[in-house]
Amino acid sequence: MVGRAKKALYLEAAAVLDTLVDAIAGGPGEGPIHARLARAWGCETEGAEPIRRALVLLADHELNASTFAARVTASTGASLAACALAGLAALSGPSHGGVAPRVLALMRDIERDGLEAALAVRLETGAKLPGFGHPLYPDGDPRARALFAAFEPPTAYAQAQAAIGALTGEEPNIDFALSALAARLELPETAPFQIFAAARCTGWLAHALEQNETGRLIRPRARYIGPAPA
Repeated sequence: MVGRAKKALYLEAAAVLDTLVDAIAGGPGEGPIHARLARAWGCETEGAEPIRRALVLLADHELNASTFAARVTASTGASLAACALAGLAALSGPSHGGVAPRVLALMRDIERDGLEAALAVRLETGAKLPGFGHPLYPDGDPRARALFAAFEPPTAYAQAQAAIGALTGEEPNIDFALSALAARLELPETAPFQIFAAARCTGWLAHALEQNETGRLIRPRARYIGPAPA
């Protein structure tokens, strides 16, 4: 990115995002991202607006792990595509954008064993219930509330939300809301991550462009605190 004109970088950023959306949608398309995804998933009438809202809510979230990874990559002068790949790699982790499969596993346990039994097993072992609670939002994830306002969650998800809230006092986070949306629209199992990735890629690219403006390499220091050499 170093030394390139701003206009060229903006065009490259648009191309990177467009390529990612094409990959998710299964082919090239035109129009807003939410419309392209809804069309690809066959839910244009019911799904376009909540998908749009999810994309907006997930576009940026301070210096989360994937955004920081993208900024560190940008600080080396790497291409915008490389920055997006760094963000995607970090996002894939089960403690970041990879929470949706764990939410789906919980909902499958509930469907198989019943709500009370499935929750009891997890709570007895001290396991954290995926999709609930957020360290930054002790009073509940406002992104989840905003997304839930755009659609009616499936009965199973609504019941799980009520039961978990009563048992633990924790509110659903954006991962649970996104999984509930995918279930409502009957989207592919990978759709929550794909929506998250398409949304956050916009933020990664914006952060990468901003980092490039600083001209600085992000290089944290470390200090050895172990035993002194003999």
